[in-house]
Amino acid sequence: MCRSIKTLRPPVTPDATDEDFHAAALQYVRKVSGFRAPAAHNREAFDRAVEAVTEATATLLAELEVRGQSARAARVGA
Repeated sequence: MCRSIKTLRPPVTPDATDEDFHAAALQYVRKVSGFRAPAAHNREAFDRAVEAVTEATATLLAELEVRGQSARAARVGA
């Protein structure tokens, strides 16, 4: 499932951006919902889901430990 979503975890992608998180979330929600673009009456739920998955992705990557340091620290080059 979602084979086109790239790995965002450092060091695989050390410079992942908020746009990368959003793109991955959008791909995931599209796959799960079965809609590339939802109908107008589903747009709000679709957009909320994308935002929630984007936030969850950012939180996950910020909290992961990568070789003894946090993923966030690895992303910013610490």
